[in-house]
Amino acid sequence: MSKLDSAFSALGDPTRRAILARLALGETTVMELAEPFSMSQPAISKHLRVLEGAGLITRRAEGAKRPCKLMPEALSEIDQWLAMLREALTANYDRLDALLAEMQTSTKEKKS
Repeated sequence: MSKLDSAFSALGDPTRRAILARLALGETTVMELAEPFSMSQPAISKHLRVLEGAGLITRRAEGAKRPCKLMPEALSEIDQWLAMLREALTANYDRLDALLAEMQTSTKEKKS
């Protein structure tokens, strides 16, 4: 559960979500990630450390460059957790639909 806590905490920041959206297009360097933001490269690096600590991205050294990429496994864990919630909600809605259908049938029978 602590991995999910870290991931959701990291996802709570709009800059980090934007960085992940960019990385969804493919691996890129820190400097390329910093371009669209009006913040310093060290500030972007801080965001990247949070994302890396949460297991959402990975960085590697390639000479002077530090390419970053998404970690699909981490996103898969989040998706599995959300799927569990979707299943629970679907079951609740299915029970509600059945109850409403039963109530409708009961009301029609009383009118007849």
